[in-house]
Amino acid sequence: MKKPVEYARIYQGLALIADPIYQYASFTVPVEDFPSETTEKDLIDSPWMQRLRRIGQLQSARWVYPAAEHSRFQHSLGTMHMAGEFGRTLYPSLCDVCRDTPSANYVEELLRLAGLLHDVGHGPYGHFFDDHFLDQYDLTHEVIGQHIVTRKLGRIIRRIQRSPSGSFEKGEYLNPRQIAFLIRMPGKREEAQPRWLQLLRQLFSGIYTVDNLDYVQRDAYMTGFSLDLVDMTRLRFYSFFTKEGLTLHQAGISALSRFLNARLNLYTNVYFHRTTRALDLHLQEIFRESLNILFPADPVKRLDDYLFCDEWHLFHEVRNWRRDSDARKRRLGREWEKLYNRQVKWKMSFSTEISIDQLQRGTHFSTAGDYERQIRRDLPDSLKKIALRVDLATQDPRPINPMAQTEKRVNIFNPATGTTSPEPLHDIYRFIPARVVHFRVFSLDHHHDEAISQAAEKTLNDREGIIKTNI
Repeated sequence: MKKPVEYARIYQGLALIADPIYQYASFTVPVEDFPSETTEKDLIDSPWMQRLRRIGQLQSARWVYPAAEHSRFQHSLGTMHMAGEFGRTLYPSLCDVCRDTPSANYVEELLRLAGLLHDVGHGPYGHFFDDHFLDQYDLTHEVIGQHIVTRKLGRIIRRIQRSPSGSFEKGEYLNPRQIAFLIRMPGKREEAQPRWLQLLRQLFSGIYTVDNLDYVQRDAYMTGFSLDLVDMTRLRFYSFFTKEGLTLHQAGISALSRFLNARLNLYTNVYFHRTTRALDLHLQEIFRESLNILFPADPVKRLDDYLFCDEWHLFHEVRNWRRDSDARKRRLGREWEKLYNRQVKWKMSFSTEISIDQLQRGTHFSTAGDYERQIRRDLPDSLKKIALRVDLATQDPRPINPMAQTEKRVNIFNPATGTTSPEPLHDIYRFIPARVVHFRVFSLDHHHDEAISQAAEKTLNDREGIIKTNI
């Protein structure tokens, strides 16, 4: 057989994934002369990554936006691509700040694998699983992901020797613990890590991350929600490392503002859509009880079993509960059937938007339960016992909620003075009108919307002194 021309060798060891956001994303595969080589393909094809095909990216919004059937698997591949792009751009400045930084190819691959595996610990319904199941074990999907990376995928990770750009330098080997460090939000008690690794972590837990840069584009595209162009190329071009950390050149502020605006609008119109939140309220009533039946254990202690804890398994099990001899399972099974058939239990009776600034000037910031009790007191006597639920969208507990990040700071480089200063994100959000609390009251039907609206208005006027617009 005739040998390929020398130039054709650049195609060996790489393959392309077609992607609606990036057109194509590359990944490493074994070269023709070394078929047993361990590459990114081995991780992508591992049972732990393939499991993410069976976990949706959007927990309830997919019942609102029919095309939003994408999975955590697709998002993870996109985050891997985004991480590699940032790694190549940021490497020179990282070396300037940290002289002990490993080779460019090592850093690129470390970031790519962290991007690929950052969601590997997710359970059914993503963040909802964290908040309504894992919380009882004081766990998050990130902690479980760390265990999967070190205990189940470590052997594969250690054997990978190159990135799409080329081989590591002699003596360099990937450390699964470094990947585990990158994919978890900073905590109080952590092992000491090299400065260069601490800086790279900001790409996974900062204001703009390789994670949210992918999901904003992907979720917007898959839902069909229209966004202003998010200029990722400009944002990446003007990002670099200084001794203060990840820094944005002043010329990149416009790109950051556009991204933040797009992200907030996505929350308002997709994640915080009234029907999405109504479905979540229903899900809250049955989720923990159901998962405790299906998986009555700490996942970290039963990691092998956790491999099969996904949405397909959940659907298969609860679908059969409707005919179970156990009355508890039959009750839960009927509720799951309503959810899967998109029979929306909770109907919105009242809705208003309150700006964050107005809320911060108010005298109270109560929980949804506090508001619900007060609204009941303001209802007519004949309606005080009706079923109703108050939903405050800004109290969404997920760490990715941008409405909870206004006090964070971002390093901005001023070329006129040559200095870097941490500017409050609040100053950038100030010009973005989407910064609101979504205050909604749900009931089982629309028969008493007028009375509920009047009680809700009175409650808000009495407790917050805020002028509102009913929507």
